[in-house]
Amino acid sequence: MSQQETQNMAKHFYRASAADFMKIPGSPVAYWISAETKRAFSDNPSLNSVGKACAGHQTGDNDLLLKQWFEVSFADIGFDIESRDQAKNSGYKWFPHRKGGSFRRWYGNYDYVINWLNDGDAVRRHPSSALRNPDFMFKPGVTWSHTSSGSFSARLSQTGDTFNVEGPTFFSEDTELSLGYFCSNVALHFMQIMNPTLHFLVGSVSQLPFKSIDRVLLDGIRTDVRELVEIGKYDWDSSEISFDFRKPHLLDGDFFSSELRASYSAISSRWLEITTRMQSLEKDNNRLFIEAYGLNGELSPDAPLHQVTLNCNPYYRYGANRSDEELETLLQCDTLRELVSYAIGCMMGRYSLDKQGLILASQGETLQDYLNQVPDPRFAPDDDAILPLTDQEWFPDDATNRFCEFLRVVWGGKPLQKNLDFVAESLCLHAIKPKRGESALDTIRRYLSTQFFKDHLRTYKKRPIYWLFSSGKHKAFECLVYLQRYNDGTLARMRTEYVIPLSAKLNAYAEKLEQDKDASASAAETKRLEKEIATLHKQQTELADFDEKLRHYADQRISLDLDDGVKVNYGKFGDLLAEVKAVTGQK
Repeated sequence: MSQQETQNMAKHFYRASAADFMKIPGSPVAYWISAETKRAFSDNPSLNSVGKACAGHQTGDNDLLLKQWFEVSFADIGFDIESRDQAKNSGYKWFPHRKGGSFRRWYGNYDYVINWLNDGDAVRRHPSSALRNPDFMFKPGVTWSHTSSGSFSARLSQTGDTFNVEGPTFFSEDTELSLGYFCSNVALHFMQIMNPTLHFLVGSVSQLPFKSIDRVLLDGIRTDVRELVEIGKYDWDSSEISFDFRKPHLLDGDFFSSELRASYSAISSRWLEITTRMQSLEKDNNRLFIEAYGLNGELSPDAPLHQVTLNCNPYYRYGANRSDEELETLLQCDTLRELVSYAIGCMMGRYSLDKQGLILASQGETLQDYLNQVPDPRFAPDDDAILPLTDQEWFPDDATNRFCEFLRVVWGGKPLQKNLDFVAESLCLHAIKPKRGESALDTIRRYLSTQFFKDHLRTYKKRPIYWLFSSGKHKAFECLVYLQRYNDGTLARMRTEYVIPLSAKLNAYAEKLEQDKDASASAAETKRLEKEIATLHKQQTELADFDEKLRHYADQRISLDLDDGVKVNYGKFGDLLAEVKAVTGQK
């Protein structure tokens, strides 16, 4: 070996004492760590000296015992429960359940509820279940995702929450301090040394070094954490997926303008301010913990923008590997898609322009229940919660016409066309491809007919609450039905009010097209009409087949139990529904 090769080897040679590795729980061969990091482990007690990191329940059958919160009757969910005794005596069946989830810090990932009726009797009786740390149920703490495809992320777990094996939780007397620590790059630094995999186990987290922090730093940490949680909650609650969703930010009074474009511009500026503020607070939280642990020369307090976990932050929501222009167009498109979804919710009676939050969200609720809460609505919900989605205007109360009415009620009639144009323009940024010569209303109709339900499936994680009944690939007839307002007479009404009348309309339209073809003097026009007639005949055949199947199922007067969940209930209608395999997992 040459002298030069020997020198090169020396540059990459580390000398470390085995005793140094023993200072770190698990004794990892982390030869590169600094003296300051070693002292953090050797001079401080572990996290389990000030609290307890707990693994959560393993139900044995998540499909049976866990549901997305929006699948079940909202009236059956118990919130803010403080103890198992209170839960048992409350009469509620479902309770918020933390199950890990995607990379998100501070607040969020409130997706699931667990069947804990009668102190979890169904869970206890399941042969494959494992109940862990039940005495910590319903207590506030800090939860995180057991397995992550990205970095470690922790969130507040509030009073009333239960927790899963995939969402372990740390309980202590100082939840704010614990949350600040877990979300700091100091804790991540320690965790990467102890456990470099993407599995954040209770044992590893329990062994994190925990330093007593002086009062000045502690006050700063708590102040930052309170605001960080507040911002995270504001952002999480802006989505329909939150059970605390009130209304879209576009309808907030502080940003409201008669023109949608101006409203979007105002709220997007506000989102940028919020994102920048959270990034600054996270950087300060990192700085305070770096100072407390004496790691100033080793760690940077920087908080990368793509890890500021707000849905209104496009760098986090869509990834940092896109251009600024593309990120902005994605955010604009999704914001207007969410407005369309909210409008559909208002048509169904789930939401109201006159009262924030959920209105009809429990099984068996009716239009009268809506009117009891909103006696004189500006925008009335559909009387039967059957909303046609058709590629032509066959019904005056179809989703497209009602969306146009929604815009008129909210923003007024004068700017209606400009607002329709902005919605259509935004949808064409990413949701659907633009079509030359198409009017804004036709673009919106095309989005509702071809893409809305796909977006709804993605938003509601393949557990849709608006179900798409479809005659088939030719789309002769399609309609949305609101799950919570479905009853055993819904299919019969769908048939008599929509399918049978549509059949007559298609017959009349076919006769008109035949007459137009006979009268046409243009070869090109004749060819166009022949093509349209051929398509219409396919739709007529498809509709006749659909009507026969619909009559069969309507005669059965199928009832649903929301506690069974969407996956089970969606499979009760054969192929009357679209995307059956995607929802049920079966053909």
